[in-house]
Amino acid sequence: MIHHFSIAAHHPLHVSQVLAEILQGQSVPFPGHPGSHVALAFDPQGTMVEVHPFGTALFPGDAANEPSHLLPNPAASIYTANHTAISVPVSTAQIQSIAEREGWRMAHCRRGDNYFDVIEFWVENQLLIELLPPELVDRYLAFMSPESLVAAAQAAAAQQPTAA
Repeated sequence: MIHHFSIAAHHPLHVSQVLAEILQGQSVPFPGHPGSHVALAFDPQGTMVEVHPFGTALFPGDAANEPSHLLPNPAASIYTANHTAISVPVSTAQIQSIAEREGWRMAHCRRGDNYFDVIEFWVENQLLIELLPPELVDRYLAFMSPESLVAAAQAAAAQQPTAA
């Protein structure tokens, strides 16, 4: 279970407010991190999205038990392989309305061989967050069950050519 994740955005306050709207929560400043904000879901899992200014990166501490540091990264790319999938309490139609209002890309996408669907929600048209509204979450969870994952892995292995 993911309780929180961090992203970087060009407009952290605005992005945090949009994500809080999708989570049906609230956006607040992130204490101790000027310019950063968090979107809080106020759910039983403590779901939170940290939104830091673009170009901020986490760097490891210098000593063995020293925590990480949020520091500027002048070499930051506008794209990353990092993404997350989260269940949200709003419908696909509500997500589409928010995406259209923000001018952000949104696409209803099928994953794998008809395994499940997600809503690709591109924050600031640069960062992918896969959203699972109530009408999509059950199929996702069914696919992610241990039995289903094992069956999918076995089917994929059976389709792989054998080494000669």
